Amino acid sequence: MATAANYIRKSADVVGVAKNGKATASIIFLHGLGDTGHGWSSLIDEIRPPFMQFNCPTAATIPVTLNLGFQMPSWFDIRSLEVGGSEDEAGIKEAAHSVHGMINNEIRAGIPANRIILGGFSQGGALALYSALTYPEKLAGVVGLSCWLPLHSSFPAAKVCPDSTPVLLCHGDSDPIVSYKFGQLSHSLLKSLLKTTQLKTYRGLAHQSSPQEISDIRDFINQHVPHA
Repeated sequence: MATAANYIRKSADVVGVAKNGKATASIIFLHGLGDTGHGWSSLIDEIRPPFMQFNCPTAATIPVTLNLGFQMPSWFDIRSLEVGGSEDEAGIKEAAHSVHGMINNEIRAGIPANRIILGGFSQGGALALYSALTYPEKLAGVVGLSCWLPLHSSFPAAKVCPDSTPVLLCHGDSDPIVSYKFGQLSHSLLKSLLKTTQLKTYRGLAHQSSPQEISDIRDFINQHVPHA
């Protein structure tokens, strides 16, 4: 199992500088199980504003219980995708700690927390949601695609983020991997924790993105990270 020290493979991270040469905002986007930072970097590059830099890190390769112990890039072990199934609590918390470190690195580089978007797809989206809720400062926004809120029973006690942190959830209603009901249940819980949480549903969409979803993400970024 990866530890906090080796959980990010720096050589596989994909980083993009601001297109206009002066970064005043940032997006950190976390890939899904078995993918790498390269899997989403081109898309993030397309939809980010010119003043926004991005970081698409790659998870360490670890054994994953759900995939019969085969090793693959994974932010934490996944033991089940059933409601109420066993979760890798220690791994999730350790991964969130590392994501907090990424956010802090952006802040030290001069980007304020309220101009940082944190997002992810599938397992990466799950980690983004948990990391944002357990981070003490208000982020510009959180984007969770085809995902769920891990360790949901630990909330509201585990929540330390401001109530004003905005969240966008996007989920296809025909997702065969992460069931749409996970998106619905996560949305219901997040609405009780935060002031601004929305769930965008895409009819007929499986475990993937779509042009409409990408447009909705772009709109969310532009709404919550104005030019500066």
